[in-house]
Amino acid sequence: MNAAQLGSTLADSLKGTRLIVVANREPYIHIRRRHSARGLWNWLRGRTETEGITWTRPASGLVTALDPVLRATGGTWIAHGSGNADRETADARGRVPVPPDRPSYTLRRVWLTPEEEQGYYYGCANNALWPLCHIAYARPEFDDKDWHEYVRVNRRFADAVIEEIADDRAVVFVQDYHFALLPRFVKEARPDVTVCQFWHIPWPNREAFRVCPWGEDILHGLLGNDLLGFHVQYHCNNFLDTVDRALESRVDYEHFAAWRGGRPTFVRPFPISIDPSLWKGPTKPNDRATEIRAVRKALGLNDERIIFGVDRLDYTKGIPDRLKAFARLLERYPEWRERVTMVQIGAPSREHLSRYQALMNEVETCVTDINAKFRTDGWLPIVYRPQHHQPDAVGAMYRAADVCVVSSLHDGMNLVAKEFIASRGDEYGVLVLSEFTGAARELPHAVHVNPFAVDSFADCLNSALRMPADDQRRRMRALRERVHSHTVFDWANALLTAASRRMESVA
Repeated sequence: MNAAQLGSTLADSLKGTRLIVVANREPYIHIRRRHSARGLWNWLRGRTETEGITWTRPASGLVTALDPVLRATGGTWIAHGSGNADRETADARGRVPVPPDRPSYTLRRVWLTPEEEQGYYYGCANNALWPLCHIAYARPEFDDKDWHEYVRVNRRFADAVIEEIADDRAVVFVQDYHFALLPRFVKEARPDVTVCQFWHIPWPNREAFRVCPWGEDILHGLLGNDLLGFHVQYHCNNFLDTVDRALESRVDYEHFAAWRGGRPTFVRPFPISIDPSLWKGPTKPNDRATEIRAVRKALGLNDERIIFGVDRLDYTKGIPDRLKAFARLLERYPEWRERVTMVQIGAPSREHLSRYQALMNEVETCVTDINAKFRTDGWLPIVYRPQHHQPDAVGAMYRAADVCVVSSLHDGMNLVAKEFIASRGDEYGVLVLSEFTGAARELPHAVHVNPFAVDSFADCLNSALRMPADDQRRRMRALRERVHSHTVFDWANALLTAASRRMESVA
């Protein structure tokens, strides 16, 4: 399914129904220009709207999937207005028609104070719920002040949803762990509205969740949904098991539903994906060779094989473990010295938080120590670029790599793995994939690895580098078939179609 097919299909199934998407991230951001027009164009890849203001569309799978749906249905996207020119381009209620160059739906921006953003987003969402849900051995930090801001912001977004719905029939599609309470707030005010939510990160087992001091409130909020989606069945099972243990409710394991207050919440797996068409590279052999030469020149490489990693600088991504496994590869298999280079892209993330600052320092130290130990006059073992890269640059590096490594310690899905596969139109390259990602359940033809076991990790890297071309091609063909047959548009269609069925059953 592509974007046009998705928009057409859902425009029919949602006919006469308002679609309201709620997400922390907005699909279009307005930014006041602070550089020359040409420089800003290259930086943002945006478009001039008025003098001194540009707009950009963030690189996001969610935006890619839902923007065409809202264009087709004329719905509303409610999000935090984060751009420094967002207020100037919105009306008194925070509304702005989008896309800016061809308006077809409404973006409703919610303005947060610095205290609200710090408590709701950096504090409760990312210092408490993020580590709680990821088994990455980072202790969650529970601060009541952050929780109060989280409740306040969820209430403010819910009020915006209710205002936008007015007296209409509606489906409200809530995104992620930032809004665990919002479904209940909306449902209490408008029991006739269908509310569904997709939880983009893992759900922990019930014993791990017990440490959360606000656990009952979070579960009660999530059970305001008519439909709750996770990436994989395992996370659905964990959620139902948690509800069964923590709340007075009835859990129906046969139909995967939890009943509370006389109404059910159905819990289903909806594995998210990507738009493969965005990752196509050059099709002609000469053009591919030119691109690879350009990548190697930009990275300062000669003829070495390339092991590639690209991640947000987040402790769940297992970047230090990956670097240590690479060092162990060079120790155990010294024949690879001067013959392979690890290229690691690390996009800065949540730099306000101390544990992310500590991770950045740890990665820098790892890279420095490994390079100091193994480097020679003509060879640097690790090329590290701790900055954001545009998708076209990342795609070029995917296509130049011999091996792509995804070593998450715990991940709901992980789309880097699917981007690498979609980029490899040549049908070569090896994906080394952590068995603790949701993607590993969908991609059995990747080389699966336990990122906690440094020696076996090093052995997997060695095997990937030595994999014969025929074996690479056989595996990559199977991987590409899966990625092209299940796109982000199929994900959105499955979830919203299921939500519309819930709406029909209530009606």
